[in-house]
Amino acid sequence: MIKTARSQDLIDALTGHLAETEEHVTKVEHIFGYLGKPIKAKRCEAIDGIVAEAESIMKDFGNSPAGDAAIIFAGQAAEHYEITRYGSLRAFAEILKYKDIEKLIESILKDEKAADEKLTKIAEDRVDWAAEHDTDDNPNGTPADVQDEKHTWRFWK
Repeated sequence: MIKTARSQDLIDALTGHLAETEEHVTKVEHIFGYLGKPIKAKRCEAIDGIVAEAESIMKDFGNSPAGDAAIIFAGQAAEHYEITRYGSLRAFAEILKYKDIEKLIESILKDEKAADEKLTKIAEDRVDWAAEHDTDDNPNGTPADVQDEKHTWRFWK
């Protein structure tokens, strides 16, 4: 998604969250160690489906403002899935009185919710508007500027 995105705000958000995700892996590994459980990688069919859908959407919309909106849709689908899973795990940790684990999971959950909010803000501030105003008026591949009261976007056909 990072390679396909056009909006610098979107690229920055995705890149930043990728770094956070690497920290989440470390926290989850710490939790497994604390519990004395081996770490086993498992395929997640739900995430695989979200990734496949994202690839399809990006193929359909290509390198366009509408493509950035599609990336946000797919990114938020993944975030919402992660939020539900980490929320459940945090509740289990609370019930089982694993306070340290609960705090670690809460920190991950906070990052996931912030990533979702950031994607929403990017969509509302620029990507959705640019996608709505993306037209075929520029067939020669030259830049087209689209403006509203706050922003000017330049994109190519």
